[in-house]
Amino acid sequence: MSDPPKFEVIDRRKFKAEEEERAASHPSAPEPPKYESEPAPAEPAAGPHLVVSEPKAAPVPILADDAAAAQEGQPEMPPPPTAEESREQKMAYDASAQRLADLIRAQNPAMGAQPPVTFENLVQQFYVSAMIQMGAGAQEGQRPRVDILGARTTIDLLGVLAEKTKGNLTEAEDRTLQTVLFEVRMAFLELTSMISLQGMQPPQPLPPGGKR
Repeated sequence: MSDPPKFEVIDRRKFKAEEEERAASHPSAPEPPKYESEPAPAEPAAGPHLVVSEPKAAPVPILADDAAAAQEGQPEMPPPPTAEESREQKMAYDASAQRLADLIRAQNPAMGAQPPVTFENLVQQFYVSAMIQMGAGAQEGQRPRVDILGARTTIDLLGVLAEKTKGNLTEAEDRTLQTVLFEVRMAFLELTSMISLQGMQPPQPLPPGGKR
């Protein structure tokens, strides 16, 4: 914070006396100006000046509550990698994957080269996960384990994938995605209907004697 300005009181009477003496010694000199007790300046003096203004209310940020609510509980994300970092990481990943493939083929000479991963592989992975979570794939004689909430999440992820890739897929890719999404949703509806029916069944009456 800057120091307060310092004011100096000037005795104008001293200047007036000196000007009168100069006028007496030089009669042709113009008459010195007359000073009043409190001269009023016609124009403001140059330089900084103190301005007192009314306090203004702080501006209210727009959608401040919404922004705070959106960021609340969200971890701070690190800055995204640069293009050079992504390129170097991709090269290192490809080299590591190739070394792994060479090692596997060396131990299994009959195994051929693995095909590249495609969009259909991604959709198939979601399909398998959702069906397993809904009890498919259980061994014979074992009771299937159902993760209905996990299945719903997997199916919703497929829906997000379909929404975000709309207009950016080939005809075959879009047909595969829509078919898989329809199948898993139908399986989910059938399973939830069975769960609802089991929960609504009335309790069985007790046998004679009060024991089941």
